[in-house]
Amino acid sequence: MKPRILVVDDEESIREFLDIMLKKEGYEVSLAEDGQQALGVLKNRSFDMVISDLQMPNLNGVELLKEVKTQFPDILFMLITAFGTTESAVEAMKLGAYDYITKPFKIDEVRLNIKNALRAQNLEVENRTLKKQLNKEYSFQNFIGNSDTMHRIFDLIKRVAQAPTNILIVGESGTGKEMVAKAIHYNSPIKERPFVTVNCGAIPENLMESEMFGHKKGSFTGAVADKSGMFEVADTGILFLDEVGELPLNIQVKLLRALQEKVIRRVGATEDTKIDVRIIAATNRNLEEMIKQGTFREDLYYRLNVIKIETPPLRDRKDDIPILANHFLKKYNDAMTRKISGISAEAMELLKKYDYKGNVRELENIIERTVALEGGSTILPESLPPFVNTPSGRKMASSNEIEVTDEGIELDKVMGQIEKELLIKAIHTSGGVKKKAAKLLNISFRSMRYRVEKYGLGSLGDDDGDGEEE
Repeated sequence: MKPRILVVDDEESIREFLDIMLKKEGYEVSLAEDGQQALGVLKNRSFDMVISDLQMPNLNGVELLKEVKTQFPDILFMLITAFGTTESAVEAMKLGAYDYITKPFKIDEVRLNIKNALRAQNLEVENRTLKKQLNKEYSFQNFIGNSDTMHRIFDLIKRVAQAPTNILIVGESGTGKEMVAKAIHYNSPIKERPFVTVNCGAIPENLMESEMFGHKKGSFTGAVADKSGMFEVADTGILFLDEVGELPLNIQVKLLRALQEKVIRRVGATEDTKIDVRIIAATNRNLEEMIKQGTFREDLYYRLNVIKIETPPLRDRKDDIPILANHFLKKYNDAMTRKISGISAEAMELLKKYDYKGNVRELENIIERTVALEGGSTILPESLPPFVNTPSGRKMASSNEIEVTDEGIELDKVMGQIEKELLIKAIHTSGGVKKKAAKLLNISFRSMRYRVEKYGLGSLGDDDGDGEEE
């Protein structure tokens, strides 16, 4: 939609001039002769911006600004006047005016100011929308699980979210440690402040110090400019150290100093920088055992482990599996525009009996693959991957051996299932780019597209744009 602008000025020539100029710029324009008339227009139609003269009869520009900010706080307001003074400009800006321009004004200056104002407004709206989505996503109502274990975790999150203490989240891979960390942040008094994630296991050791603490220009080869580290980026907010057990010992020393003294020093710097950061760390490793082995500092462990939250493996809360499975079914129904109505009782029993080494993440992956491959309206036992469906299937998944029993097997069906599984795995591994997936499987892109169409996997990933044959 075109941005809507209301021009308010008691001089007809100014109104007509701005009307013509703004319409040429692609805006939808309405006009008013004074502040009172402008308020009547605003009550009957929505606008993105008001451009108003300062000196007008009935209701002047500052009085109109006060009314607009009271009744329509999201509307941008810009004052244009030939009677500008420093005092009136300061007063207008304090009351919420975006900008203040004196007549005679430069057309290019007005164009630029309007464009910048509307761009800033769009960013503000996007930020507010994103924050609402994040707050909703990480509200307790959206944590999935009804087991006693999960209720205890919800209660603990509520309590620790209000305190500024450091937190250590421990649990197996796939149990939702990062989700717990984000829930703490978005339910805390500093939810408007930064939440910065560092995957300690994904950063090369020689870059770790620079990534964490920043560096000064010229401090090493490739340091072409000053760079802020993650601690500075997260200042006044939360720094989430995922896989903290992967930190090398030399970085552990520097992290301990940052926690104790509330300062960091960039690589190549001679002075410290003060920081105000709350730390949430997470690990799937046994830090107590690492302390005994000398690979994790005991003093750092106690600094991080002020409050510990343990995320339970899915096998310890199997009553939550039906809730989670149906949630993921709805999620991937929507994502793939499928209409699978539900999961049969028999298939659900198999899902409940399966031992999830990858925890919730593995269950989600199983449901995603099943939705992608399902041709019917209900997920049946035979719809599930072989390693979930049958004990012999579990062996096949772990040893890559397929047993031929006395009853025989349907070779084409088995080979087709294996091909589908490999296609899906390759697409996931390539980040959804089918060209890369084809290279991983050592087949041509044309052959990849044929197989994707054959097994109805078109909703997974992208062709990578140009459709080039390989």
